[in-house]
Amino acid sequence: MVNERSSIERLIQQINAVNAKRLAVVLVITFACYHEFLHLKYGSNSCVWLLSDGRYKGDQEWQPYGCMLHHYTKIDTRRCLRYLAYYGKDTHFVFIGDSRIKSLYDGLIDHIKQYDATTEAGEPSKDATHIDDTLKIKVDYVWSKDVSKVMVDEFKRWQNDPKPPSVIIAGCGLWSIHKGNGSQLAVKEYASNLTRLVQPVDNLSQKKTTVLWSLQEPVAEEKLTGVYHGVMNEYIDLYNGAAIEVFTHSQVQLWWSAKLVGQGMTLESPDGVHLAAKPLQHNVQILLNMYCNDYMNFNDGTCCSSTESYTTLQIVTFSILGVCVIIAILMHIYRWLREVRGRPIQEYTLLAESETSIPPDVNDYYNLFKSLATMAIIMAYFIVCDRTNFFMKENKYYSEFSFWLPIGYVFTLGLFFTEDSKITKVLHRDQVNEWKGWMQLVILVYNVTGARRILPINMHIKVLMSAYIFILAYQQFCYVWQRADIGIVHFFRTLFELNFMTVTLCLCMNRPYQFYHLVPLMSFWYLMIYIVLALPPHITAQSSENNKIHYFYLVIKFITLFSVITILFLSEVFFEKVFVTRPWKALFVTTDDDIHEWWSRWKLDRYSTIYGMLFAVILYLAQRYNIYDDNNHNNLFSRGLALSTTLAGLIGLGSYITFTFLCRNELDCSEIHSYIVFLPIVSYIFLRNISGVLRTKYSSLFAWFGNISLELFISQYHIWLAADTHGVLVLIPGYPVLNIIVTSFIFVCASHEIHRITKILLPYAVPSEWKLVLRNFVLFLAILVPIGIHDGMF
Repeated sequence: MVNERSSIERLIQQINAVNAKRLAVVLVITFACYHEFLHLKYGSNSCVWLLSDGRYKGDQEWQPYGCMLHHYTKIDTRRCLRYLAYYGKDTHFVFIGDSRIKSLYDGLIDHIKQYDATTEAGEPSKDATHIDDTLKIKVDYVWSKDVSKVMVDEFKRWQNDPKPPSVIIAGCGLWSIHKGNGSQLAVKEYASNLTRLVQPVDNLSQKKTTVLWSLQEPVAEEKLTGVYHGVMNEYIDLYNGAAIEVFTHSQVQLWWSAKLVGQGMTLESPDGVHLAAKPLQHNVQILLNMYCNDYMNFNDGTCCSSTESYTTLQIVTFSILGVCVIIAILMHIYRWLREVRGRPIQEYTLLAESETSIPPDVNDYYNLFKSLATMAIIMAYFIVCDRTNFFMKENKYYSEFSFWLPIGYVFTLGLFFTEDSKITKVLHRDQVNEWKGWMQLVILVYNVTGARRILPINMHIKVLMSAYIFILAYQQFCYVWQRADIGIVHFFRTLFELNFMTVTLCLCMNRPYQFYHLVPLMSFWYLMIYIVLALPPHITAQSSENNKIHYFYLVIKFITLFSVITILFLSEVFFEKVFVTRPWKALFVTTDDDIHEWWSRWKLDRYSTIYGMLFAVILYLAQRYNIYDDNNHNNLFSRGLALSTTLAGLIGLGSYITFTFLCRNELDCSEIHSYIVFLPIVSYIFLRNISGVLRTKYSSLFAWFGNISLELFISQYHIWLAADTHGVLVLIPGYPVLNIIVTSFIFVCASHEIHRITKILLPYAVPSEWKLVLRNFVLFLAILVPIGIHDGMF
């Protein structure tokens, strides 16, 4: 019995972060091999994936196999056609086949048409539609109920046409089934006629014409009437099999997914033969994604889209990281040879949290280059996941079940890891890490399920984002208030911890700084906090106790900060002039040189910093005048005051929740949000801390995630989500739940390792001596200058 217990204990000891990361590496290598096998067997062309396979999701939206489908609105479609027309590419779609192909033709025409008039009810008038001549698009339909002389002659004519169609969509078979049922002779004749199309199609493909053969979708046999009565799905399978056999080795692209789209909603067919409106729209969207994606480069449309080309800066960055990998390998070999010869290098304990600089000996440089090499490998994984088609990507899927189930599971799991904290203070370190942790997990679920379109959920996530700014302001004010440390060493260390991963990703992934919007916000507001607290007079707990007028100075500082923020907010023109000034313009604009994203996010949380610092001041004053006592495990207040405060906290939370359900417009909600966001935040703090039992307990699981919350937030953009957060990464196609479990595990391990690397590199980047800090800062600026000149920052 003792031995069995010892074995379990040994097993538990093996469950740690180091072994988890080793398992993550094994999983990455395994799935890389698996996807390489898929590419070798089925190809890596996402257009083939789009046309070959897919499935319906719970919301009846179509999910292609391995790639993301962009939903083309009429505006998107016309933008694509105008783009092609501008560059001299005329668009010519030809549909040839039976009534099923005719319905697809009608669906595309209806999608492209522009409505110029409306009925009295405000609906588009069908009689007032036309296709804009400036689009230079031609859509034709040729009736051919079977593979008759008409279809063959048309293909032969097109192969001799100097300007053949851009895309030909063909398909038929129902009439042949009606005439010959499923007899072997009829199927053989059908296959023979199809064979006559192969040569002209192959000739057309040399002229860059795409030819799709739409496989027949099943029919709803119980709904069939008239000429289609007696058509059976087993006959359709025979005719589809003949088409597959004939066209497999030709230039015809078999449109398998058209069959699957219809098959998934067969019962919705109005007559048992033709598609219902929903699957017909899916087929139109598939055609538009196939034709337009490579020209439009929509972030959420990876099907048929070429991968992003690499910039010079990316090549240089990865070259430098590659050199670090080589140096790390050479140093490792050197250390190994020393050990073999019996002269091992003395190991030094590397304290990531140390406030002292580390002596520059061989062992320290080994840790430096080892960390940079590890970072290089992680960045390589990032770029493979999000900047190539090696791993697959899928669209997000939202449902009440898919959102609330993981939320409930996460919080239930978090309760199982409840522990007693050694600290009894309000908002102590364990509690703050717990707060950051569960907020980050909720944000992750929100992002992966695409819940943004649900306004109440969207507004609550905005509260969580504001809470991060609130916590930053609270913690930094407390740090300066208690330690009186406003030196540049702490300032640069905080900025390094906030920005190291983000700057590295900007260089490696070719994304602007604003793409990782939380980091620019936190860095900017941290800078504002530092300026407010660093400007003389320096106000601390000790100085305010010795000289009461310092409270007045503190009020003046807060009023000044509030005034500056309000002035910037009241004049958007002045705001833009401030933030689009070179050279810092590049920090605040998107890839399209647009500052609107920064403006929207900045004004949403413009007062959260003041709320956080004011709360810290009120908390210290209340403690100084013995309004509450958090030095023990007792409740903060007396029974009556505790009940009143609890009621006030519940009312505060309830008020904001009610507001999110009553507000109907996101823009209006966001305008009000900045004025009332302190209500749910402060209410949560009260409810979390009033009881001594609740205050001194915390979830170690949430606290663990909170410790790496920044890395989790940034890493999700590339190795958990995909295509600039518009989709999700797919390592295990066809198994969405298992896939999210595996990708989440790898994503968390990578985030934890990046957090560890940041702590290791911190003393190298920001030493404890201010002169060395300034030297490193100047070197960093020297590196940025050529990058800025190349990008037009100067």
